[in-house]
Amino acid sequence: MIIRSILYCALALVPFYGMGQAYVTVHEKALVADTHNDVLSSATLMGLDIGTDLKGKTHSDLARFKKGGVDVQVFSIFCDERYGTGSAFQRANQEIDSLYAIAGRNPGKMEVVKEPGDLVRVVKQHKLAAMMGVEGGHMIEDRMDYLDSLYRRGVRYMTLTWNNSTSWATSAFEESSKAFTVTPYGLTERGVAIVRRMNELGMMVDLSHVGEKTFWDAIRTTTKPVLVSHSSVYALCPVPRNLKDDQIKAVGQNGGVIMVNFYSGFLDSTYTRRVGEFLKRHKEQVDSMVAVKAPNYAINEFLSKAYPGEADSLRAPLSLLIDHIDYIVKLAGVDHVGLGSDFDGIESPPKELDDVTTYPIITRELMKRGYGKGDVEKILGGNFIRVYRANAVKG
Repeated sequence: MIIRSILYCALALVPFYGMGQAYVTVHEKALVADTHNDVLSSATLMGLDIGTDLKGKTHSDLARFKKGGVDVQVFSIFCDERYGTGSAFQRANQEIDSLYAIAGRNPGKMEVVKEPGDLVRVVKQHKLAAMMGVEGGHMIEDRMDYLDSLYRRGVRYMTLTWNNSTSWATSAFEESSKAFTVTPYGLTERGVAIVRRMNELGMMVDLSHVGEKTFWDAIRTTTKPVLVSHSSVYALCPVPRNLKDDQIKAVGQNGGVIMVNFYSGFLDSTYTRRVGEFLKRHKEQVDSMVAVKAPNYAINEFLSKAYPGEADSLRAPLSLLIDHIDYIVKLAGVDHVGLGSDFDGIESPPKELDDVTTYPIITRELMKRGYGKGDVEKILGGNFIRVYRANAVKG
C-alpha cells in the first residue's frame, strides 16, 4: 500500500512538472516583445546606466531583460507636461541619444532597430532588439518636421497624447475630468493630418492615454493597424486609461493590438480606494510634496519606496493580469492582445511580477488557462510584430 501510494503521488505530479517544463520551453522559443518600458527616462533622470546591474533600483537592466527572455523592448521616450515648446523635443532627443549611447557601449547585448528585417536579424543574434516609442504628442511641439525627425532617429510609435492634451488632440485624463483648455474634444484638422503623416512614415499610431473622442477620430482616420501600447480593460477596472468594450472591438476590427498594462491601478478595481487609504496614513508627507508641486506619479513612487511593506500589500493579484488578457481575447480575438508592461513607469506591478526577469511567469499562467503554444506566442510578441510590419510597409 505504501509503495502504491508513493507511485500514485508521483504519477499525479507528472502533469505539473510536465507543464512546468513546457512553459519554460515555450517561453524560451517565443519571440517576447514588450511595447512600453520607462527605464530609459527614469534611469536617465537618476543618472543610471541600464548596461549596469540596477537590481533594487529599477525594474529593468540589460542583464535582466536577457534573464526574462525579452527579445524586443520598446523604450518609452517620455517627458511630462512640464516640458513644452522649446524643451519637449529637446528632451526627447536627449533620451534617444542616451539609448544610442547605451547600445554603443553594449554592442554584443543590444542594438537599436528601425525596420522589421533588422529586428529579426538582431533577435537571431541573441541580442535585445531596442525600439523607441514617444509617449506624448506634445514632444513634436506642433511641428510636422519634428515628427519626421523623430521617425528618422528610429521612433516607431507615438502616443498621440500623454495625460496632457495637445493643441490637436485631447487626452483621456482631460476628457474625463473636463479639464481640457486647448482644443475641442478629439482630433482637430491638424491632428488628423498628424495621424495621416504617421501612416505615411510607417510610424504606429498609439492610442494609449487618448480620450474617447480622440480614439474614435483616430480609428476613423488611420489606414494602418493601431497600437495601444500600455492599456487594459475598462469593464474590469473602470479608469479612464483603460479601453471600453466597443473600443476593444474596434481595435480588433482595425487589425490592431492592445498591449495590456501591468499597473495594479489599471488591473484591480479596488486599488484606487486602497491607495487612497495608504495616502491618508502618510498625509503629512503627501502634503509636503504637493506643496512643491510634485506630480502624482512621483508622490506614489516616493511613498512606495519609503513604505515597501505597505506598498507590496496593495499590489494586484497576478490572476487579474491574465483576466484582462482573457477579456480582450473573448471580445476581439487572440490576434489582438499583447504585453505593454509599463515597468519603471509604475510603482505597483502585480504580485510575482517583480521585474523584467519574471516574464516567464506570464507564459506559465497563460498555459494554465489553457492557451496553446501558438496563441501564447501571439500574445508574447507575435501580434505586435504583425502590427509593426503592417505599419512599416509604405503606401
